[in-house]
Amino acid sequence: MSAPFKVLIFSRTVAYRHDSIPAGIRALHRLASTSASAAHQFTTDDSEDASVFNLASLSAYRVIVLLQCSGEFLDDAQLDALKGFVQSGGGIVAVHCASFAMHSSEWYGQLIGAVFENHPEPQRGRITILDPEHPIMTCECTSQDSNVRLSEDIQHDATERVWLDEWYNFKTHPRTVSDGLHALLAVDEKSYDGGAHGDDHPVAWCRTFDGGRCFYTSLGHFDEAYENDWFMGQLLGGILWTAGLA
Repeated sequence: MSAPFKVLIFSRTVAYRHDSIPAGIRALHRLASTSASAAHQFTTDDSEDASVFNLASLSAYRVIVLLQCSGEFLDDAQLDALKGFVQSGGGIVAVHCASFAMHSSEWYGQLIGAVFENHPEPQRGRITILDPEHPIMTCECTSQDSNVRLSEDIQHDATERVWLDEWYNFKTHPRTVSDGLHALLAVDEKSYDGGAHGDDHPVAWCRTFDGGRCFYTSLGHFDEAYENDWFMGQLLGGILWTAGLA
């Protein structure tokens, strides 16, 4: 069993603030608690104080979860500290609204892999699991309430699901923004109204970037997502993968 590592949950918002942030913080703390009996243990701190973004403070962490951050949530010096963290091999897990942040920074947009443009009203859409064997997608989570479901299996081979969320459209297609982007999930635009990317609409992906690793999911608008084993399994997998442990 490896020594525990530390994860920072950061959820500062300067623009839109999602009501699901507290649910996400609670769920990530639960993941840390249940990791005590797992092969890879980690602990979690949560903060909305941007002063933690300095090289000395960030050096204590192996992964930063950008949970629904929005707007210009870091100043120039704090952004430089985030760059230093990534360039030193740190991992980033970015959730939902994190793509609606730091529009002043091209580097940040490339880190996340896309920049939010708009979304239609929340509705159910059909998700295709593009790489079911990727470590992020195979990580299992059983710490949540199994009675809470935002998704419904529609194939027994687990390659498709139906999910209720905000379906983000991006300023430019993620595959054109990010070299080496590895798409994990895509939404079928024929299954809902308001898509803007056609037959290839990634909604979750991972990549190596500037010395570190990043996993981004555009899912996670509703509180219930953070009580859903399928979704939380991906966040757990994202933490372990960006930490270099999966």
